[in-house]
Amino acid sequence: MGSSSHLKRLAIPRSWPLPRKTTVWVTRPRAGAHNLERSMPVAIVIRDVLGMARTTREVRRILHNELCKVDGRVVKDTRRGVGLMDVLTLGENNYRCVLDTNGRLRYRPITAKEAAWKVCRIEGKTTIKGGKTQVHLHDGRNIIVDDATEHKSGDSLKISLPEQKVLEHIKFGEGTRCMLVGGTHIGKLADVSSYIVKRSSMPNEVEFEGFSTTVSNAFTVGSNSLPGVEVTQ
Repeated sequence: MGSSSHLKRLAIPRSWPLPRKTTVWVTRPRAGAHNLERSMPVAIVIRDVLGMARTTREVRRILHNELCKVDGRVVKDTRRGVGLMDVLTLGENNYRCVLDTNGRLRYRPITAKEAAWKVCRIEGKTTIKGGKTQVHLHDGRNIIVDDATEHKSGDSLKISLPEQKVLEHIKFGEGTRCMLVGGTHIGKLADVSSYIVKRSSMPNEVEFEGFSTTVSNAFTVGSNSLPGVEVTQ
């Protein structure tokens, strides 16, 4: 069996835009905010995806010189995962991680102004000490909010980086623009036509113009621009 820090290339997730038959092993991202399907280790992104280094040794040099940031914070771990909606900064260059229409993770160039924020989907919420409400975001963050009834699963928060201040609350519902993160239309933007709540164990559904999907496949983004993501016709 292989080391837990590595993964066989033949077994890499389909979302990784890497060839499978070049070498035997590939770096596995460290357990963290994103699951294996939705993130790649920063070393692989810099070397194999963006082509800004030829070897892992060059990647370590970039990280040692504090030229790499994820969501506005300096990264020095080569196995740090960079996942969906994360902002990767390399020197003066900024990238946002999105999905293409084949379900592959892509790191699209963005401006410095766009790199100052990210959109996070609310996956759940809990009540903590003092009666305050804490929402759980898709990238592992937990943020305390004032109004518990206003924030629901499926909504999204636009937060500043790296301060993590809430800039906008994007409610999920009719007319809301979403990015599809699963299903046939993965990697595209579409506006919600209706939200169907099932009175059974079946997952709730979201209807868009011309198609529908389960609610877990809809990532609320509102009017925020996502480079490289197409709008469905």
